[in-house]
Amino acid sequence: MATYDTLGATYARTRQPDPRIAAQIHAALGDVADVINVGAGTGSYEPPQTVLAVEPSQVMLAQRPPGSAPAVQAGAEHLPLRDNAADAVMALLTVHHWADLAAGIGELRRVARRSIIILTWDQHIFRERFWLVREYLPEAAAFDDSRALPSDRLADLLGGARQEPVLIPHDCTDGFGAAYWRRPHAYLDPQVRAGISMLAQTGEDVIAPGLTRLADDLTTGRWHTRHAELLALKTIDVGYRLLVTDL
Repeated sequence: MATYDTLGATYARTRQPDPRIAAQIHAALGDVADVINVGAGTGSYEPPQTVLAVEPSQVMLAQRPPGSAPAVQAGAEHLPLRDNAADAVMALLTVHHWADLAAGIGELRRVARRSIIILTWDQHIFRERFWLVREYLPEAAAFDDSRALPSDRLADLLGGARQEPVLIPHDCTDGFGAAYWRRPHAYLDPQVRAGISMLAQTGEDVIAPGLTRLADDLTTGRWHTRHAELLALKTIDVGYRLLVTDL
């Protein structure tokens, strides 16, 4: 995807896999013999049995660490793979970027023999529960409204899927949208924001007023007073979901 040729340059630094989320993904994969990672980015959460990564951005592919699975530059909508190419196909925090979601899901179903694993989020829950977009950056949420498919509808596209809540740890090492829910100062860091597509693609000019309000509330202590209950939590559910389809 062209956007990640410009927005993905910091991913290897700010988007390190979180071991607790990795454990949930790998448990969902089960005992599959081989896995294809679609929309693979820099290779986060790829299990040892990954045989191929598919990623459209050369910038992201260049950040894959040494020893990663072989990778090919291609989009999800046209996978350069035979039918039933692997036991499992996974697509993690990527489907909202696809130009043709139905075509991409069709390709996952064509290529997978046994199961499809998708990590995504439910935008309605995310908007209601995540303080950053609810109170400071509704513009970023509006950007995602146009591209985030409700998890129930995505499950239907898959032909049925069970949904597992993915709880976000307070010290999550993978810097996606809600990773810093208990570390609000992180959202003031431009490098952190560069690794969060809803912020980077909404644009700095658009989110600047909200970030100024957040900075002021952190300086005065208003944020900590308003969200004191969060500081005692270890994990939070803000709508991230693992969809698992058995074929």
